[in-house]
Amino acid sequence: MYRLAVSLLLLSAPLTAQEPDLLPGVLDRESLAAAVAARNPSLEAARHAWRAASARAPQERALANPMVSYGLAPLSVGADVPFGHEIEVRQALPYPGKRQARAAMAEAEAEAAFQDYREALLELTAQAANLAGDWYLVHRALEVNDQHLRLLDSFREVAAARYAAGLAMQQDPLQAEVESAKLLQNGAELEAERRVTASRINALLHRDPGAPLPPPLARLPELEVPEDAAALEAEALAARPELAGRASTIQAREAQLRMALLERRPDFEAMGRYSSMWTDPEHRWMAGVAVDLPLRRGRTEAARTEAEARLAQARSERTAAETQVRAEVREAWELLRESHHHLDIQRNRVLPATRDQVRAASTGFETGGSFLAVIEAERNLREAELKEHELLTEHHNRQAVLDRVLGRLPGEGGPR
Repeated sequence: MYRLAVSLLLLSAPLTAQEPDLLPGVLDRESLAAAVAARNPSLEAARHAWRAASARAPQERALANPMVSYGLAPLSVGADVPFGHEIEVRQALPYPGKRQARAAMAEAEAEAAFQDYREALLELTAQAANLAGDWYLVHRALEVNDQHLRLLDSFREVAAARYAAGLAMQQDPLQAEVESAKLLQNGAELEAERRVTASRINALLHRDPGAPLPPPLARLPELEVPEDAAALEAEALAARPELAGRASTIQAREAQLRMALLERRPDFEAMGRYSSMWTDPEHRWMAGVAVDLPLRRGRTEAARTEAEARLAQARSERTAAETQVRAEVREAWELLRESHHHLDIQRNRVLPATRDQVRAASTGFETGGSFLAVIEAERNLREAELKEHELLTEHHNRQAVLDRVLGRLPGEGGPR
């Protein structure tokens, strides 16, 4: 069973303009997803659609209102005869089982609407998880850019001192200045990207685009890759709202077929009447029943054929959806494993090598080596550090994709 208590808690709180931001001091995937679930107007619309669908079943189960009619004989008014009038009460009584079938169809459709809400919740929280990853990455990119700007400043000072002492060429401090200018330009671009990302997050939260946001985590947590893909497929088949919605649609179509078959059975109408115009008092009270005759077989047979076809369609769509879910889980799992492998190589092979390259180039420059080697080594290290943050973010994004295809909200279940 999906986290029904959590979902119903979210459903019970309508969106208001005065609602607090619901954001903690640090913005991560889980906190942003929770805030989106509480504030996004698209989810509010889905919640009302579910409430509307839930209200249909009691209407379908109830009897129709009774009909009361009153008639009089106008020529008897004021005449030298008794006043003539009639009162009649009628109550429609559908064939047993028809109201129950209609209510069962409405209940199944309401459950399908609830699954639509769940699906919308998963989609929006998956978007929130990706935006939280973008928020983390742009901050780490700015951090790396600032660190290397300071590193280049120190290299420029060393190059300028060596040039003043006649131990280096003039192009060395100039090259450092060019690289610093590029980093300043890159920092401005990253600041613009940070503002755009903040605007997107605020839009998802139904806030002012320029509203401030908490900073991201200093470091994304490490993730473990699950080993059993078959277990993940089984989890997804049990938890995905799309599949639960398809199952509810099948139940609705089964109820529709029962209704079509019951249309062959007659409906009834009970009647009670009092007429003052009968001379004999025993004749003034009447009770009776009316029965409709379902003789138009073409109509009922067409309704049965339609219901059978829609039921077969719903079952086929459920089977196709299961196949699609299995494929999505397998793909997300493979991509998560791939990103984990790339991250491992970046951390254990590329980063150590580029750090060693910077140390070697710096030592070589101090003993008369090329300053261009220092600049190239610094650039390689900067790209390697940024790439490590990108791969870590991608790893978390792919975990978010896997959570989505498993029917999990961000932070629910799975190895960490």
